[in-house]
Amino acid sequence: MNPYKALALQVTCPAVNGCANRTEAENRMLATIQRLDAQIRASKAFIGPDLRLVVLPEYFLTGFPMGESIAGWRHKACLHPDGPEYAALGELAQRHQIYLSGNAYETDALFPDLYFQVSFIISPAGEVILRYRRLNSMFAPTPHDVWDAYLEAYGYEAVFPVAKTDIGNLACIASEEILYPEIARCLMLRGAEVLLHHTSEVGSPLLTQKNVAKLARAIENMAYVISANSAGIANIDIPFASTDGSSKIIQYEGIVLTEAGPGESMVANATIDIAALRYHRQRLGMSNFIARQRLELYAPTYAQYAIYPVNNLVNKNPDRSHFVQQQQQVIQQLLESLIIYH
Repeated sequence: MNPYKALALQVTCPAVNGCANRTEAENRMLATIQRLDAQIRASKAFIGPDLRLVVLPEYFLTGFPMGESIAGWRHKACLHPDGPEYAALGELAQRHQIYLSGNAYETDALFPDLYFQVSFIISPAGEVILRYRRLNSMFAPTPHDVWDAYLEAYGYEAVFPVAKTDIGNLACIASEEILYPEIARCLMLRGAEVLLHHTSEVGSPLLTQKNVAKLARAIENMAYVISANSAGIANIDIPFASTDGSSKIIQYEGIVLTEAGPGESMVANATIDIAALRYHRQRLGMSNFIARQRLELYAPTYAQYAIYPVNNLVNKNPDRSHFVQQQQQVIQQLLESLIIYH
């Protein structure tokens, strides 16, 4: 497999919170896609024709809900799986002959009262080849909240999807989920070689929690991590550059190959060498962390404890306060079970 270039494209995210209705929000999203089309065209012309993979930030189409109800955000900002936004993104990927990965809020006809935050991969043929629904979220529904029904509908393998492509085995991690090592580990165990991380976070010269986690996920899973951060979120009251900078690509030994400064940028591009990664994963020695895993050691402990309650949104039409109340209950239960202490 030949090496190729990947790009964590750092772009401004135009929020739709202030849009008066769905039509206005949809027009703004489509305008964002048109702008991305031009930026990707120019980036590929500069980086080279071997640019095969482009990763976009979290919130790149809509921003995030700020006070909107779950129903209100679902109506205004969530993509339909067969909607015009995905069609436009598919045409973009096909036009530039790239794998395109991003993150958005999405409806699901099987769960009409909810929405999910989804990371997706679109192939150069313009087809969505992977959908990963975020599993840990503070203020949004997840598959775990309707777990039994979700598994019945999609099966367990759909929870941790990996796309096996001609540029390697690709998987997605959403936002703060980079802090949860179990997610990356489950993806690696299904063959993932390149972890695509969509985020909108503080870009700081300090070593932030998320940046520590990105290095750790690359090292412990012997995988590339391509992390695309936003270049600010426009049209909301939060100071524009609060989530800006530090998009990066990390090699499978934890080496940062490239990192962008603040502002819109194509600087975070680097060579991805899947053949070298596969060679590294087959080497003998202490640094082969995959070959040295003893998973049976940990399985009984995980099976023994339940912390955040499964199925907690079944037969509910929740508002945002539900999630705060749920966390308060979980903390109290952790205290009572002596997992944490006063």
